Amino acid sequence: MSVKCQVIMDAVERLAPRYLAESWDNVGLLLGSPAQKISKILVTLDVTQSVADQAIEDGIDLIITHHPVIFKAFKNIRTDLPQGQLLASLLKADIAVYATHTNLDSAIGGVNDILAERFQLQDAKPLAVSYTEKLYKLIVFIPKTHLEIVRKAMTEAGAGHLGNYSHCTFTTPGTGTFMPLEQAKPFIGQSSTLEFVEEVRLETIVTEKNSRRIIKEMLKAHPYEEVAYDLILLTNSGDTLGLGRIGKLATPMLLHQFVVCVKNSLGIEYASVAGSKEKMIKKVAVCGGSGASLIHKAAFAGADVLVTGDVKYHEAQDALAAGIAVIDAGHFATEQPVVSHVAEYLMACGKRDKWGVDIAVDSVNQDVLVVY
Repeated sequence: MSVKCQVIMDAVERLAPRYLAESWDNVGLLLGSPAQKISKILVTLDVTQSVADQAIEDGIDLIITHHPVIFKAFKNIRTDLPQGQLLASLLKADIAVYATHTNLDSAIGGVNDILAERFQLQDAKPLAVSYTEKLYKLIVFIPKTHLEIVRKAMTEAGAGHLGNYSHCTFTTPGTGTFMPLEQAKPFIGQSSTLEFVEEVRLETIVTEKNSRRIIKEMLKAHPYEEVAYDLILLTNSGDTLGLGRIGKLATPMLLHQFVVCVKNSLGIEYASVAGSKEKMIKKVAVCGGSGASLIHKAAFAGADVLVTGDVKYHEAQDALAAGIAVIDAGHFATEQPVVSHVAEYLMACGKRDKWGVDIAVDSVNQDVLVVY
C-alpha cells in the first residue's frame, strides 16, 4: 500500500505547522512532488550521503529530516562536489525529502518539549515566544435530534480543548425559524412555509489552526442544507509557542549532580560545563541544537542553567557574567531524541488513517564531534 506524499506532509504539519518556522529557515518539501506515492519513510536528524545511501538500499520513498538538506541558496548543482552528489543521488532514486526544522523546535511535542520531558521539568514554557495562537468561539444551531452527532464530530476533530480538558462545549435550547424557498431541499419543513423548530445552540472553542477542519466535520455531520454558524475571534489567546523551554526541577540539586542527570538522560559520556559545581539548580532552560543566543533570555527569566549545544568560549563567558551556568551537551545529542518521537507520531497517524506505510528511524547518523 501507499499514500500520496501530500498526506504525509499534512500530518507532519499538524505536529509542526510551517508558520512556526523562523523567517530565515527553509522547511517543507525540499525535493520531490506532493503527488509522489509513498510506501516507505525514513525519519532522520540529517540527510548525509551515508543516510542517502542507506535510504536507497532500503527502498525509501520519503526522508523526513530535521536539518534541511537545502538551506542556503546556490547557483549551481555540481555533481563533482558533495552537496551536488547528495542531491543527485536522491533525485535519481526518486526519494523525496521533507524538512521540519525550527517549526519542530517551537512546536508542542517538538524538540524542546522532548528535552524538557527528558529532564523532568515542571511547568515548562517557551523561553523565546514567537507565536501566540488565536482562539475563536464557534457557535452552531442544531436540531435537538442531531445534537450529539454534531457535537461528537466537532470535538473529535479537536474542538473544545481548554488547558488539560477536552470536549468542552455549552448548549442552550431555543426555537429556530426559517422558510424554505422554492429551490431549497429542506431537512425539515416545506417550501414557502415558515417553520418553527426546536433547536440547540452549541458553542465551543477552536484554535486558528484547527478551525477549518472542525468546521468541515461539523458541516458533514449537520443535517441541514444550509447550516447557521458563527466564528468569532476572541481576545483571550491560546498556546504561546517559541524556541527553547524553561521550567523547574522537581527536586533542586547542585550543578555537578544535574550534569550527571543530563548525560544519563541524553545517553552521552561528556558535556562541557561553565559554572560552579556547587551552584544550586532550581530552574532550568533548554534549547536543542545551537541555543547560545538564548543565554540572556534564560538569565532574565531566572534560569540557573541553560542546556544546549554549540556554545562558544565567549558565549560561556557572557553566561557566567549574567549569573547563569551553561551545559553544552552537543548539537546532535540535544536534538536526536525528537527523531523517534516524530516516527512514533507518524506511526500513530498511519495506524489511525490506514496508510499502510512502513516508517523507520535512521540508525546511520552519528554525532560528527567525538571526544577521544
